[in-house]
Amino acid sequence: MTFPYWPSLLGGMLIGLSAAMLLLLNGRIAGVSGIAGRLVQGAQLSANAAFVIGLVMGPPIYLVLFGHWPAVTITASMPTIVIAGLLVGFGTRMGSGCTSGHGVLGLAGFSRRSMAAVAAFMLAGILTVTSMRMAGL
Repeated sequence: MTFPYWPSLLGGMLIGLSAAMLLLLNGRIAGVSGIAGRLVQGAQLSANAAFVIGLVMGPPIYLVLFGHWPAVTITASMPTIVIAGLLVGFGTRMGSGCTSGHGVLGLAGFSRRSMAAVAAFMLAGILTVTSMRMAGL
């Protein structure tokens, strides 16, 4: 019997491992929004660029290892995706971080601020999905 969640489990383990390595080896939190923001600002260019390039190289590495691109299905329209992306960007600035920083390392460090942020992320996600399903979207 196959376990259908292997890719998600492996991906989560790799995210945790990479966040732990960045913290242990560089003393930095793996908050993707902060890293991307610093890259755009030109701060710590080599370290931030290496992290972002590593993120972008994930699918090509998957292709080499497994012989096909990872399966991704996006059913939302392009305007919905753009609006969602802008809202996420606004939310990460308003919440002083993103799900990777707060959810992976903040919770592991028992940060109260991260606990509140993750609770807000989850609640907002649940309310959004519920309201969109009720509206038939």
